[in-house]
Amino acid sequence: MSSIMPTPKRLRDLIREIRSARTQAEERAVVQKECAQIRDSFRETDNTYRCRNVAKLLYIHMLGYPAHFGQLECLKLIASPKFTDKRIGYLGAMLLLDERQDIHLLVTNSLKNDLGHQTQYISSLAMCTLGSICSAEMSRDLAGEVEKMIKSSNAYIKKKAILCAYRIIKKVPDLMEMYIPSTRALLNEKNHGVLLTAVCLITEMCEKSPDTLTHFRKTVPQLVRILKNLIMSGYSPEHDVSGVSDPFLQVKILRLLRILGKHDAEASETMNDILAQVATNTDTSKNVGHSILYEIVLTIMGIKSESGLRVLAVNILGRFLLNNDKNIRYVALNTLLRVVSADYNAVQRHRTTIVDCLKDTDISIRRRAMELSFALINANNIRGMMKELLSFLESCDPEFKSDTCSNIVTATEKYSPNKRWHVDTVMRVMRIAGNYVHNDIVSIVIRLIATANQLHSYSVRRLYFELKQDNSQQPLNQVASWCVGEYGEQLLVPCEEDDDLGPVTEEDVVRVLQRCLENNNSSVVTKEYCITALMKLSTRFSHTRDSLLNVVSRYSSSTQAELQQRAVEYSTVFRKFDHMRAGLLEPMPLMECSRTSEVMDGAEMDLLQSPTTQKPASDSVKIAPQTQTEGQNIFDLLGDVGSSPMSTATTIAPHKSEPVDLLSLLDDVAVINNTGSMPAPLGGISSGGGDLLGDMLGSPTQNSNNMMNGNSNISAPIVAFNKNGLLIEFRCERDNMSPTESIVHVKASNTSPAQMDDFVFQAAVPKSFQLQLQPPSGNQLPPLNSGTISQVIKINNTNKQPIRMRLKLAYSQNGDTVTEMGEVNSFPPQLWQ
Repeated sequence: MSSIMPTPKRLRDLIREIRSARTQAEERAVVQKECAQIRDSFRETDNTYRCRNVAKLLYIHMLGYPAHFGQLECLKLIASPKFTDKRIGYLGAMLLLDERQDIHLLVTNSLKNDLGHQTQYISSLAMCTLGSICSAEMSRDLAGEVEKMIKSSNAYIKKKAILCAYRIIKKVPDLMEMYIPSTRALLNEKNHGVLLTAVCLITEMCEKSPDTLTHFRKTVPQLVRILKNLIMSGYSPEHDVSGVSDPFLQVKILRLLRILGKHDAEASETMNDILAQVATNTDTSKNVGHSILYEIVLTIMGIKSESGLRVLAVNILGRFLLNNDKNIRYVALNTLLRVVSADYNAVQRHRTTIVDCLKDTDISIRRRAMELSFALINANNIRGMMKELLSFLESCDPEFKSDTCSNIVTATEKYSPNKRWHVDTVMRVMRIAGNYVHNDIVSIVIRLIATANQLHSYSVRRLYFELKQDNSQQPLNQVASWCVGEYGEQLLVPCEEDDDLGPVTEEDVVRVLQRCLENNNSSVVTKEYCITALMKLSTRFSHTRDSLLNVVSRYSSSTQAELQQRAVEYSTVFRKFDHMRAGLLEPMPLMECSRTSEVMDGAEMDLLQSPTTQKPASDSVKIAPQTQTEGQNIFDLLGDVGSSPMSTATTIAPHKSEPVDLLSLLDDVAVINNTGSMPAPLGGISSGGGDLLGDMLGSPTQNSNNMMNGNSNISAPIVAFNKNGLLIEFRCERDNMSPTESIVHVKASNTSPAQMDDFVFQAAVPKSFQLQLQPPSGNQLPPLNSGTISQVIKINNTNKQPIRMRLKLAYSQNGDTVTEMGEVNSFPPQLWQ
């Protein structure tokens, strides 16, 4: 005969005992002792205290201790006819069960019975539990029961059922059609709770299915009427929050209107008036009003709204920037950064306020203000903006300096009013940023100075004295060393009247470079620049040959392999090939920069590559180097083009039918275009009507959504390009109709927070291939992976050689035109074997 179990302690006593524990070990001992007693109680046939024990077990579970042994007890409580037992049982099911455990299927029958219970509270418990733990199988079994509950006349039951349907649709989108008829009728409800849940359900449906989105666009006038009634109705204590009538419902309706009005002019026109009315009538003294205005801004910018309405939206964000709340200022900057490409001029009006945010104490606000400031730079405000950004660069956190420096150099390269100002600005940037300057900026600045022919003397004097005063900043030292080595003879020219830097002798220059070379804090790269500069000066200077040779020879035994090799080679040139030294070290030729553009579809599109950014001659001695220029164009993508340069600064008007003899330029390169025509077998270029370069850019007018057809022969995705949020993926397969033809499915996506417009995909391959590039599905990449662009490439590989491809990608983002290059050599061997 079993002993009688003592009465278990109450939940409040257990909580008090656990909280009184002074150490983790004491708490663990209390929990383990209580769990043992609960287990013993579960084994008893008397279930008088089952509800109390499960409640204590749920509290223990919330503290992080294992409580899975109470799952079956929860099912027993759910089957009990008492409401108090069902309440704890369903709560336990929501906490202890999920769809990964098969035991949760045992509750399906109880849920079905309780969904139709005459007591609304028991019915709502069942719907809450179903929405919480439903699996795909359970959703399909009980979806019909939930649909019946949506038609209930009880508002309490109805809103619970709508939320349950919302969770079911998220789990199994195929069940959406079952709820469409009853959902549309819900917009006629007067109860705000039912309306709120109905809008949430419609929003989820529209996001899941384009067909459903089209169906619910008919409800836009009805939603506008509901929104108008909300803002025009008088005070209602039941729904009033800080003087605003039901802001939660307003926000949900605005979000649904944004989805319904996107890419639809008629729906957008219907909601324009109400959006303006809400924007002007909402009280902005409380956070409630700010939340509605923020949603208004997103809706206006997300639909095809009028220009005046867009200006109103940007002005609302401008007012947000003046708010004392840091969260509101951050939201405003973040949103302005997203909409600056949509209405650049309207955002430009708030430039002063945005620049002031660079001085904010909050680091997140400063970062967003910095990004937005660079997006607002143009040719008209470049001087003023640079003044503010340089001031920011001096005082900003170290983590900002690299990005700020790179963005300033990029902006000045694009909008500088003259060369002198450009050179002064980048020198100041490098002096302020110091060692935070990226390595690629060094090459950019060297190229800038090299192309500014009339500023060589000015630049080398400025850089020489910067190097003389402070040789601790490695990027600036590298630029200065290159310029001194290249244009050192100009340091000896008598000073101009306005030059207060003083006279310079050959010995002074050698001494400064030697000091930089011997500085223990100088990086290996800086020392390489210095030793090459000293070598070059042996042909620029006439009285310091022996001292230069002496300095260079010291590093013939350096522990740094690269430095040692240069010293040994340079010393050998001095001793054995002195007659060749002048020819080896002659000045670098002028780096020519040109732009070739083509007007297409009313927009000017960059065609040529950016000027070469190859490492300057300080890295090695070059014999009669030949500088690569932009004129070699896209035909140089593969690097296999012959040495015959294409004429620079050539403008080709579209739709010319006269043949242009460009075939000689291609040598062994074939270029693919966007017209869908195969390139000529021997030429490597397809005219497609005569407009050779225009056809290469292509026209994104057709759709190719049939890329992914589920073919099992399609390879795993290949990441062809992934930079700055732009992701290009290839999926390859063999063409079953032709043994030598392969098909590449291209998918482009955008993970960055800003939209990419005017997206153009170009490619080039060796001449032994024939290619056909189908038209793309579009030319806009929405942000945050919310859409893709697809294309199909057909490759005819008659020689069955490994496939290699170079890519050129162009797009505009936040008002800036971006051009990127890439290379793909990882095609699966099955394509040619």
